[in-house]
Amino acid sequence: MKKYAFLSIVAFILTGFLVSAQFKEIPLKQTNQSGIYRKGQKISVTASTADLQGDSLRISVLKNNTKILEKKALMIDKDSLMVFSGSFDDPCSVIVEVRSKSGFSSIGLIVDPDDLKPGAGCPRDFNSFWKAQKKSLKSLPLETIITEVQEKVDEGYSCVNIEINCTGPKPARGYFAKPVNASPKTLPIVLLVHAAGVKGSWCRSEPKNALEYAKMGALCFDLNAHGMLNGQPESYYSDLEKGELRNYYLQGLTNRDEVYFLGMYQRLLRTIEFLSQQPEWDGKRFLVIGESQGGGQALVAAGLDKRVSAVVAVVPAMCDWMAPLSDRMGGWPQPFESNAEKEKMLKVLPYFDAANILKRSKAILFTEIGLIDMTCPSTSVFAAVNQAKSKKNIYAVPYRPHQQPRGNLARIWEETVYKPREEFIHNYLK
Repeated sequence: MKKYAFLSIVAFILTGFLVSAQFKEIPLKQTNQSGIYRKGQKISVTASTADLQGDSLRISVLKNNTKILEKKALMIDKDSLMVFSGSFDDPCSVIVEVRSKSGFSSIGLIVDPDDLKPGAGCPRDFNSFWKAQKKSLKSLPLETIITEVQEKVDEGYSCVNIEINCTGPKPARGYFAKPVNASPKTLPIVLLVHAAGVKGSWCRSEPKNALEYAKMGALCFDLNAHGMLNGQPESYYSDLEKGELRNYYLQGLTNRDEVYFLGMYQRLLRTIEFLSQQPEWDGKRFLVIGESQGGGQALVAAGLDKRVSAVVAVVPAMCDWMAPLSDRMGGWPQPFESNAEKEKMLKVLPYFDAANILKRSKAILFTEIGLIDMTCPSTSVFAAVNQAKSKKNIYAVPYRPHQQPRGNLARIWEETVYKPREEFIHNYLK
């Protein structure tokens, strides 16, 4: 197996304990505690049921997130029950779900993840399409509108609300923070990109986000994904969510020039261009950080612009949209599974799929993948990151859904996944 499989084995050698910490009623344990297997390797999942005598278990086993392999019920008559046993001859993911009257547990695994490939390849004119997009952006003289933030900024740092003109339907908008009086060519860049949504706190740029990394000695831009105005009343974001940006992720799926993600990626490239022109940038370290939709943007940034040198992509979206052609579930927002016309989408979506875009990347990757993620399936993320020709730090987490783990599992996740991620960021920015 490749190096990333080894990382996950080291990080999750106590999977059975981890699951029991989250759902005390039904502790689960699998053969390979990392959750990663080879084709043909025997797999078994057992449930500890000492506290559930006289109850019953309802078991569901899903392949590639959507295909039901097993659905059964077992009476609990002993302290441990085998809930799944089998092996697979193709690269795939498996999720085992166990329910009783008093609890629910889920555990994930993946078979030969390094062999996963995108459901559809790049169009013939893929390179020329993106070359034309970049040329159009470059031909537009870069202009900015800068306003001071109302928040108090600590001495030694600056933070501004900034708007950058763009070829797309919206400008790029966010907050830009940096240490003041830094010497030219001495600082790294951090670009923050956001998860899906419109009005939630996780969707918006905030001065505190940019200042956090400025205080670590970086030039930091916190970019909102939609070109929205920053710092507006709640009604502004609610109106956008109900109106112009309602189901934005499904807009224009059958027209290459109208796909919503084209504008998002244009704003991403425009922001990279702006940041690369800052005199304090050292010309080497350019880190993009994002989760979910932000994780997808981070991968896209690395694939579209060689100046991006490192990426932290947490449960990234926008990966392997054409996976249904390989009997797998695509990454969020699953556009090919929508009701739009499949033949037209097949000619459009591959241009914007992170799995295709990432083929051009040489950036160092730090990626977290949830093996029970039903929003950004593990197979979709592996199919994408496998395309990158660079060093990869991949953490496949058997107990992680799309959200961060909670309860006792959260503490273990913080030690085995979050802390290494933060160390990666700090070490890269040193």
